[in-house]
Amino acid sequence: MSAGRVVVEADGGSRGNPGPAGYGTVVFAADDGAVLAERKESLGIVTNNVAEYRGLIAGLEAAAELGASAVDLRMDSKLVVEQMSGRWKVKHPDMIPLQRRASELARQFDSVTYTWIPRAENAHADRLANEAMDGAEGSGAEPEPAALADKATPAAPGWMDTAGAPTRMLLLRHGQTVLSVDRRYSGRGNPALTEIGLAQANGAASRFAGNDGIAAVVSSPLGRAQQTAAAAAKVLGLPVTVHEGLTETDFGAWEGLTFREAADRDPALHRKWLSDTSVRPPEGESFDEVRERIVKVRDDLTATYGGATILVVTHVTPIKTLLQLALDAGPSLLYRLHLDLASLSIAEFYPDGGSSVRLVNDTSHL
Repeated sequence: MSAGRVVVEADGGSRGNPGPAGYGTVVFAADDGAVLAERKESLGIVTNNVAEYRGLIAGLEAAAELGASAVDLRMDSKLVVEQMSGRWKVKHPDMIPLQRRASELARQFDSVTYTWIPRAENAHADRLANEAMDGAEGSGAEPEPAALADKATPAAPGWMDTAGAPTRMLLLRHGQTVLSVDRRYSGRGNPALTEIGLAQANGAASRFAGNDGIAAVVSSPLGRAQQTAAAAAKVLGLPVTVHEGLTETDFGAWEGLTFREAADRDPALHRKWLSDTSVRPPEGESFDEVRERIVKVRDDLTATYGGATILVVTHVTPIKTLLQLALDAGPSLLYRLHLDLASLSIAEFYPDGGSSVRLVNDTSHL
């Protein structure tokens, strides 16, 4: 008997990326949600994305065995969903044959749709994948050192008690511009990267080359950030998604001025601004207003890329604010934390509200 339309939810993971890996997939009846089939398998030492594709393939094979005519495929891997939908190109040599096999299987059905879902909505397949990974670890395989984009749920730092896989944000500051050379306030103005800035962007990009665990590149709308993001996106084979909320603070009338010039122009206001996050520069934006904006950005990114690793290319204040949110720190962090041009920081936000910071102001790639 034909199963008609079915829903396939699939997942895969690797504890080490590459490391002990496995996949899980479950097939549901589209009409009443009954479980029609489950598949899980330990894969030995492979990467996250290989495991994810293997879960996808196993799900399509199970749907074919059930005689399904149409498949609604749901995964929490943005990369696999976008590649299978034809919107992102498959460049990594390990992915090409897997994507080809999945496409061959998909052609057996009258229709296949691909939908990204948050990790929390993929709990059944995620559980099966973790059971498979438990088996892979039990086999005695030794994982390699973890990569930046390790998809497997990392151990919570310190004494934190967190649940679920975090959204890992690789926070990259843009490269040098003519305003940053003289340490001038650079907010909503749009200077391009200098030659040094372009070299810094390429240096940062080289850090991500071959890292197929990054699901998306998200950038501020300002040109200097988009130039920096484009260099990384090129080596990753990903598009740049612009998020308006990631723009820099509006410094208003202080735009383009040095610290001393702004202090001489508005001495009392500048002194107050340096200690009170509710104070606005003339015609500008306060740090409290930036925080409200960045909270919305964090919530938007964790909802869109829940459980994934994303590269976020932006500016000093948005990065400091995301780190402040992850640390649950007070406003003094904004004034005391230094971030170099093209530096990398890493913050993680868990679905249960927990968060952590794993890296701050790393410039080893420059």
